[in-house]
Amino acid sequence: MAAKVMKAGPKALAAAAQSVRSGDVVAVPTDTVYGLACDPCSDSAVEKLFRLKNREKKPVPVLCSSPGVARRLVDLSPAANRLAEGHWPGALTIVAPIKRGNGLSRLLDQGSGTLGVRVPASEFCVSLASEVGGAVTGTSANVSGAASSRSAAEVVQSLGSKLTLVVDGGTLSAKESTVVKVTDGAVEVLREGSVRIQAGELKA
Repeated sequence: MAAKVMKAGPKALAAAAQSVRSGDVVAVPTDTVYGLACDPCSDSAVEKLFRLKNREKKPVPVLCSSPGVARRLVDLSPAANRLAEGHWPGALTIVAPIKRGNGLSRLLDQGSGTLGVRVPASEFCVSLASEVGGAVTGTSANVSGAASSRSAAEVVQSLGSKLTLVVDGGTLSAKESTVVKVTDGAVEVLREGSVRIQAGELKA
């Protein structure tokens, strides 16, 4: 059965929040590309996410409603906090040591001990995260290894038969988020994307 497509707005937000609370995975527009949102605290929801994407055992990043939520999930060092203050909300994912006892599914980090978090510059995503406890998963809405989806139509073409809801936020043109890992006093750019990290920001 094809996914229901709803234009981004209050009704779509309510429907997406209800789906996430029910353990489903929904596709939503972010400030970069379309992403797959589910409850990061639910093992069954995260398992469903991995099956949908045919994803290998790679950690899944999380979108947070605020920097405070991110700090509850991971241990942000002074260097990581400086990056967060300079680029959040925005397209910077910070990979940092995960805090245990935070309620998240242990499947998210796949045993790596680290988790990518960011506060997106997307009112819809921030509102959705706020509605469901402060955080949702934020991996791209496509089969693993395929190109990122930049429109609702591309999401439907890639994953439509596996999803119940796709929120249509129009065509997105931004690059994927920049991914920076900050651990043990070291700062490493894992993926260059929308945000350009200056040399001075790589200092721990």
